[in-house]
Amino acid sequence: MDTAFTDLREQLSVIVQSVRDFCEKEIRPHVMEWDEAQYFPVETLRKLGSLGFMGVLVPEEYGGAGLGYHEYVAIIKEIGKVCGSIGLSVAAHNSLCTGHILMFGNEDQKRRYLPLLASGQWIGAWALTEAGTGSDAMRMRCVAVQDGDYFVLNGSKQWTTHGISGNVVVVMARTGELLDKNGITAFIVERGTPGFRAGKKENKLGMRASETAEIIFEDCRIHKSQVIGQVGEGFRQAMQVLEGGRISIAALSLGIATGAYEAALQYAKQRHQFGQPIANFQAIAFKLADMATEIEAAQLLTDKAAHLKNTGQKVTLASSMAKYYASEVAVKVSSEAVQIFGGYGYTKDFPVEKYYRDSKLCTIGEGTSEIQKIVISRQILNS
Repeated sequence: MDTAFTDLREQLSVIVQSVRDFCEKEIRPHVMEWDEAQYFPVETLRKLGSLGFMGVLVPEEYGGAGLGYHEYVAIIKEIGKVCGSIGLSVAAHNSLCTGHILMFGNEDQKRRYLPLLASGQWIGAWALTEAGTGSDAMRMRCVAVQDGDYFVLNGSKQWTTHGISGNVVVVMARTGELLDKNGITAFIVERGTPGFRAGKKENKLGMRASETAEIIFEDCRIHKSQVIGQVGEGFRQAMQVLEGGRISIAALSLGIATGAYEAALQYAKQRHQFGQPIANFQAIAFKLADMATEIEAAQLLTDKAAHLKNTGQKVTLASSMAKYYASEVAVKVSSEAVQIFGGYGYTKDFPVEKYYRDSKLCTIGEGTSEIQKIVISRQILNS
């Protein structure tokens, strides 16, 4: 067997056990409490940061763990098995805000922000979506007008993970004409900057312990040193960041699907009807067989995307396929898990109703399933 592969497997095993131990101690006891209260446990993310899980992909020179995408997928999946909300927050922090600065920030920006983000001392946010521009990002209304050495930001963003608690946000704003791909610029904005505030916190169906909120800019002056890359590069940067983000959501989907499947499998072995475990009935056994097969297929798609990302190859098609398929599998598997639990599955006394609620976000965030189909079809038709 290849030595590098063996080393990777051993390293993944150690990482997975570390994440699993943390989740059992620090997350599982509070899952429903946080969900019911829509409480975002910032202190838990800081603890994850102390273990290196808030800067998984950040090189060690900037205070990160210096790991690759296979390790990253394993971490997000393992957290997602216990709590989709925390998995989502860790994924958004790593791949969006931190990832954007890592990929496109200059050396000063990296040295200022990456150590704070990688350690979990600071929580990161990333703002692209607006009220009227979900998938249609080119029509964004948030604008940044240059005024000497500063840009003046005005507008708002919606569906911003960590929009209230985030210490720093990477925000895309229009600096050119409407519909101009070269007319959008990415800025780093710190919490406390005059003219920058949080708005409404969303009351969500699932992922309720992951904070989602509106952010508002009113004559917010940002120094030109806070531009990421060059003026006008923001849209292309965001699309590349989302490619990695889709691997994150695929991993999160895997975690939710696996958590739901394992709960259903255990229940099916223990629950007796007509004098035997319900797992003995073909209707239930076949559901479990489909669930296990589809999770395995989603895992392989995600692993392929992680490999391509690690090796610097084009990942657009693979990451969209992984995100699309894994997220749909998460919804299907968690729905079937509720069915296997029957009436109990519809109550909050058992875990599968939360997997069911959390799973749906995976088909929407960071590009809907419909958008993934557009990306996939364009890639295969233009190949």
